[in-house]
Amino acid sequence: METWMKKALALAKKGEGFVNPNPLVGALIIKNDSIIAEGYHKVFGGPHAEIEAFNNATEDVSGATMVVTLEPCSHYGKTPPCAQAIIDHKIKKVVIASKDPNPLVAGKGIQMLRDAGIEVVTGVLDEENKALNAVFFKYIQTKTPYVLMKYAMTADGKIASAAWDSKWITNENSRKHVHDYRHALSAIMVGVNTVIHDNPKLTARVDEPTAAQPLRIILDTEGIVPLDSYVCTSSDTFKTMVVIGEHVSKERATAIEKTGVKVHRVRLKLGQLDLQYLMKDLGAMGIDGILLEGGSTVNYSALEAGIVDRIHMYVAPKIIGGANALTPVGGIGKAKVSDAFQLDLHDIRHFDGDIMLDYRVIKEVA
Repeated sequence: METWMKKALALAKKGEGFVNPNPLVGALIIKNDSIIAEGYHKVFGGPHAEIEAFNNATEDVSGATMVVTLEPCSHYGKTPPCAQAIIDHKIKKVVIASKDPNPLVAGKGIQMLRDAGIEVVTGVLDEENKALNAVFFKYIQTKTPYVLMKYAMTADGKIASAAWDSKWITNENSRKHVHDYRHALSAIMVGVNTVIHDNPKLTARVDEPTAAQPLRIILDTEGIVPLDSYVCTSSDTFKTMVVIGEHVSKERATAIEKTGVKVHRVRLKLGQLDLQYLMKDLGAMGIDGILLEGGSTVNYSALEAGIVDRIHMYVAPKIIGGANALTPVGGIGKAKVSDAFQLDLHDIRHFDGDIMLDYRVIKEVA
């Protein structure tokens, strides 16, 4: 069944960037050792993968096996329960990668199928599905966003020269990969210094013309974002939020809001925005995943706050040098190597000379 499940996972991945904050789900219907239907969750609010598969079936599905990457839902949400549809279509066996961590499901879908006399097999490529759905699994269990930190650096560990020049450290293929993640995740977050020095667009440039754009989040403790910056002047087209400290004047907040930007106030912690508090706010807004392209200071603050789950480190075959050139993670740093943030290498990818190191951040257990 692993071969079928791999195909279902490949189908599920097609939903990236379109179904947030729902999970990525793919489904196959197998009869006489042949695929007679396949489907995946295409858009938030649309039919789930199981229903898409039923709608695409080329013959009668009764007595068939369904291979699905996530436990079928058992409750009424934006769509009717898929478990009931499976029962109604007289499916004989259901093979599932992962149980749904959503408390509204959490084993109820599996039990519903078994109560109806359907054979259920679970755990087939469970880890692969959890990796694909890392954003969903964290968000549904914690109600806070999954945070992917990204930075591009030279072989000597610089993200910009001493003069703040950073265009372009990595090549076009590396940058395309980053844009795929800008599309896949709900939001992109940077510090205000990045806006001041680079005046970035912070949009996803992908081939899909109907692709949703991420919410652009600017961390701006003092409310100093330039009102003529691109993120402000384009806010009518691309949704933008500027996060300011509670102490920033009402007049300044109003001036920012007049550009069309949403202003969100957050309490301070040790003189900086409380990022843990902000994550709870963003989670309540339905933001399930964030691409953090924050710059040196913000990157350290995010690691120190414990909000980073994963790091994509792009390394280019170039050397800038310079004691005052920027490094990926600044801040006050750790006094001892033994206190360093710990990472687990998950993958290495090559992009025409550049390499990308994919790390998971090892979290301390409270």
